[in-house]
Amino acid sequence: MGGHSAATKRQLDALADTLEAKADIAKSRRIGLRPGAKLIRAWRGKTHEVVVLEDGFTWNGKHWRSLSLIAREITGTRWSGPRFFGINERIGSRRESEAAQ
Repeated sequence: MGGHSAATKRQLDALADTLEAKADIAKSRRIGLRPGAKLIRAWRGKTHEVVVLEDGFTWNGKHWRSLSLIAREITGTRWSGPRFFGINERIGSRRESEAAQ
């Protein structure tokens, strides 16, 4: 019940200093979509493939301006397009996403 050890306190202080100096923890980061990326989603037994373009998306041979419009067309109800396609997850840092590539 005496709290953290001196060694643990030093490690926490060092971690806090590193985060303050090297990380922008104030910004929330989202996964970015690059042109040419393919989003694949199965819905009610059918697989849907969306291709990311510079100015929107293609699905079923048509150009769409948003993923939400595509998700609405697929489901018949209002959906967040990024949520429907599973791409609205937050990421920890730009370095982590670049390291994974």
